[in-house]
Amino acid sequence: MVIEFPAKQRYLVSFDPHNIPIFFTDILVLGSGIAGLSAAIEATKYCNVTVVTKAEASMSNTYYAQGGIACPFSSEDSIQNHLRDTLQVSQGIADEQAAKWIIKHAKQYVDELILWGTVFDRSSSGKLDLAKEGGHSKARILHAGGDATGAEIERALISKLKNSENCNILENTFSIDLLTAGNTCVGALLFNSINKFFLIMASKTILATGGAGQVFRETTNPEIATGDGIAMAFRANCVVSDMEFIQFHPTTLYIAGASRALISETTRGEGGYLRDKNGYRFMPDYHPSAELAPRDVVSRSILEQMRKTNDTNVYLDLTHLPAKTLETRFPKLKQLCESFGLDIKKDIIPVRPSAHYTIGGVKTDLFGMTSIKNLYACGEAACTGFHGANRLGSNSLLEGLVMGRTAALHAGKNLHKDSLSFDKIKLLGTPKTQLPGIPVELDIDDMTNSLKSQMWRNAGPERTHDSLQEALSKINFWAGYVFPMQFQTVNGWELQNLLTAAYLITTCSLNRTESRGCHYRKDFPEKDDKNWKKHQNISLTKGV
Repeated sequence: MVIEFPAKQRYLVSFDPHNIPIFFTDILVLGSGIAGLSAAIEATKYCNVTVVTKAEASMSNTYYAQGGIACPFSSEDSIQNHLRDTLQVSQGIADEQAAKWIIKHAKQYVDELILWGTVFDRSSSGKLDLAKEGGHSKARILHAGGDATGAEIERALISKLKNSENCNILENTFSIDLLTAGNTCVGALLFNSINKFFLIMASKTILATGGAGQVFRETTNPEIATGDGIAMAFRANCVVSDMEFIQFHPTTLYIAGASRALISETTRGEGGYLRDKNGYRFMPDYHPSAELAPRDVVSRSILEQMRKTNDTNVYLDLTHLPAKTLETRFPKLKQLCESFGLDIKKDIIPVRPSAHYTIGGVKTDLFGMTSIKNLYACGEAACTGFHGANRLGSNSLLEGLVMGRTAALHAGKNLHKDSLSFDKIKLLGTPKTQLPGIPVELDIDDMTNSLKSQMWRNAGPERTHDSLQEALSKINFWAGYVFPMQFQTVNGWELQNLLTAAYLITTCSLNRTESRGCHYRKDFPEKDDKNWKKHQNISLTKGV
């Protein structure tokens, strides 16, 4: 399929590279979650590093991660067990070499996380308190502060990085576009309130900008998760892979006026039940593992039960669990529910699925290298193939940690390979003019909300050919007059990135005429191994 995306511009804004501030660094890291920070820490061993993040350094998807990080620590566990679980949940298309690489390095890098000051929860005997989640055959989930794992990891990594002498962190700085000379990445075009538009030239650039959950109305992701890195890589004609695979977390808080806060899978790992409005525990009807079935199964089961009962949600029941367990394992959940008048020791919690994790992303090899020279990608912005068609719970932080370190190690050791001297770089900003008839004023927030609703309704947990075509038609229409506009604000660029991510998701979903993992087609409800036991790659010039 040839892609026909209305956005033809190479850069979102026009710029004159000879009349704009230019800064230089050895390695440029875009993003400050576990992948970006781990990459930056590793890179400081070799050279000067600049980290750019669109909000405060601690504001990332990592910060909001509750469940934990998967690692085969126990003597009863093994790399092989963890690998088998990962491959099984992936629905047959995980890249086995990527999975082996990441899981093989898990213990080494998690041990170093602890050495760097990350405080994971321990039992009274001092041993790491390992939890079990859906799809895992063993207890292998390290957690911190009960359900505040991501926040603790983020704290430790930022503290470690700020003690480095050769790393500069630029907060509240938006990455607009990657700079390329031919098929070589040479840095990024950026914007902040201090320098306005400016360039950072780098020998190597590491993309760790996170996922695109904000393309959906219902999402666990923070407002910053607008698919910026995936979109800017796509504009640079980088190969993107598996964008149809969006993981929908089964249990997010569903209360009018409340953000769709994630309720960790560990609540079910500790013995929580899912019930419908009649109090019926329904998951044993759908899967032998009941509440501990893989996420895609639980999400679809919840949606089916909602249809059967004609309700907007189901309920998570923790009332039968010991009060001490609830207080020590889920302090953030307890506090959140109390703010809405719910006592998790006595009340059932209204939940429903929401978009949670972007499995697809910028295609990379085992070193984090992309199809563009000197550009690496890691974490949720990347697609190593580790997760296949469905991600095993708590494998995301692990992938970010291992691949962040891996990408930076390779970039640092090959710092000057294929790099271009500045005098040989020809950067041409693309002049843009508003087309006749295009409205000068645009209600960006209204269009963003319309896009999110369209994506949730037609490209969400359940999809059909007709629903995806409707979404694609709307996206094309909006993109046709949004992209020629010269925005000067972050929310305008984010809208353009969201439209790009939406286009990639719907195009790949429409093309994959089967159901696999977290991609579910009601009109093609079965897997088709003969035609579709494979990955989908997409690029601007070659299409799918």
